Amino acid sequence: MGINGFGRIGRFVFRSTFVNSADKAKVMAINDPFMSLDYLVYLLKYDSVHGRFNATVEKADGGIKVNGHFVKVFHETDPTKIGWGSAGADYVCESTGVFLTQEKGDLHLKGGAKKVVLSAPPKDNVPIFVVGVNHEGYKSDMSVVSNASCTTNCLAPVTKVLNDNYGIEEGLMTTVHAVTINQLTVDGPSKGGKDWRAGRAAGCNVIPSSTGAAKAVGKVIPELNGKLTGMAFRVPTTNVSVVDLTVRLKKDTTYEDVCQKMHAASEGALKGVLGFTDEEVVSQDFVTCPLSSIFDSKAGIQLSPRFLKVVSWYDNEWGYSNRLVDLSHHMAKLDGNLA
Repeated sequence: MGINGFGRIGRFVFRSTFVNSADKAKVMAINDPFMSLDYLVYLLKYDSVHGRFNATVEKADGGIKVNGHFVKVFHETDPTKIGWGSAGADYVCESTGVFLTQEKGDLHLKGGAKKVVLSAPPKDNVPIFVVGVNHEGYKSDMSVVSNASCTTNCLAPVTKVLNDNYGIEEGLMTTVHAVTINQLTVDGPSKGGKDWRAGRAAGCNVIPSSTGAAKAVGKVIPELNGKLTGMAFRVPTTNVSVVDLTVRLKKDTTYEDVCQKMHAASEGALKGVLGFTDEEVVSQDFVTCPLSSIFDSKAGIQLSPRFLKVVSWYDNEWGYSNRLVDLSHHMAKLDGNLA
């Protein structure tokens, strides 16, 4: 793999290839034009949320060494000039947030990459995949794909279980989401200037925000297109978020039966993607959890046989990063590019 943009997702995609996903991928190259080698090593070693990286990280000639493994580091602003091919990086994690279209993603192919995986929803019609939900729809003629958003990765597995078993008439989602890098520490002009509330201090406010995560579920489960929408509340925590999904179902059920179906899926078809808990947990209990979504049976409620609320947790950094590696591995397998 290669990683373009060594921000939070880029770094945790890297870390995951030495932890949960060590048997699925190896990072061969990193590109970040705005970070010196010394600073890159420092940010990889230490993290305020996930702690120290349990690996030996050192500077090397033209890159870094991690547990003795050499990783080439580029500092290019033009994707066509990044030598992915020469470094042996076939599948590029595009995590700058800049190159989010087919045309821009394809620029990496000129440097020798074979495929590009966007770590965000695309700005155009690039195919969106959520591992465990629709990843089997990947075709080898696709050069650029999207790993959706962290929230869609949490919401889609839960939605799939509900829709497969009962059918969904319509639904509203709220994600109570940890702060992200686009927020400000003190009041100021919001980035981009359009969302004024996003410019308010992140550490002392609950901030309503928009999200396309629920609508995106309609792209990975087409029969739900137009049936889901949602919003977000940004809250003063550094990591781990939670989805609150209120749905009207097509069939009568009990909340107990919903919990049973979620538990069965977590141990069956969605094992490794969907988790299940019946304990009195809080957000910090899920820091560095590699799952996409952890259904909380104690947190949901039901009003009538077809109207209920389900709640599911997610580490919006670590879980998402692990799924991006899973998707890349699945693509490489279908493409016949596994070593």
